[in-house]
Amino acid sequence: MPDHVHALVEGVSEKADFRRFVYVFRRYTTTATKFTCPQGLWQDGYHERVLRRTEGTQRVIDYILTNPVRAGLVDQAVDYPFSWSCTYDELRPRA
Repeated sequence: MPDHVHALVEGVSEKADFRRFVYVFRRYTTTATKFTCPQGLWQDGYHERVLRRTEGTQRVIDYILTNPVRAGLVDQAVDYPFSWSCTYDELRPRA
């Protein structure tokens, strides 16, 4: 999406720290784009939603991947160049 990011992340150990993940991700992406985006990428804060064990992730994955379609940016999710998924083969990162 041109103005926001959707991500589904999973902590795989007891030491997983979501706030640290967000901090490191934002720091890395800001550093990587400091010359092409000198005004910065991120506003203060973010919105997170914790999925419970009883909630399926497939619905969330579908929502995230079809967001560019709903926004009218592409006709099919696979056509959006900034989407990828470890779940959907057709949306794996392009080499």
